[in-house]
Amino acid sequence: MNKLTTSGSTFTELVLAVFRLNGLLLEAGDRLTEPVGLSSARWQVLGVVEHGAAPVAHVARVMGLSRQSVQQTADALEREGFIEYRENPHHRRAKLMALTPAGREALQYVERHHTEWANELGRSHSLESLQEAVTTLRKLSESLEQDAAAAGGEGQLKGDKP
Repeated sequence: MNKLTTSGSTFTELVLAVFRLNGLLLEAGDRLTEPVGLSSARWQVLGVVEHGAAPVAHVARVMGLSRQSVQQTADALEREGFIEYRENPHHRRAKLMALTPAGREALQYVERHHTEWANELGRSHSLESLQEAVTTLRKLSESLEQDAAAAGGEGQLKGDKP
């Protein structure tokens, strides 16, 4: 049986810390978005669609989520009037999601409150440490994307035997 190296053990600690951070960020996002009937997941989808009408598959790729989970979120947003589906001139079946006025208003509310929250929390850490964390997380994301590509996107990790 293989043993974790010091780097492997530290990477595992980082993964666990990121999982914990993700949960805390989702909870905080839910608190920020709850007054306008959103959730963190819905906020994320609206944030991508804010930049222009997009199909579900594109939003899923941008967010690193499954198309099915984004489709469920998009359907809920559409039912509640935050987005509308439009015809896609490039694809007959893949409709485009577009913000409605209610979706834009909700997103603007959340963005205002997010700005206050981010500024407050950001002040409790040095700019250098925040920048270093962003750089490290981006590099780790690139490594994980390369690992997935090397495995052929089949859910295997490097070193796994088929």
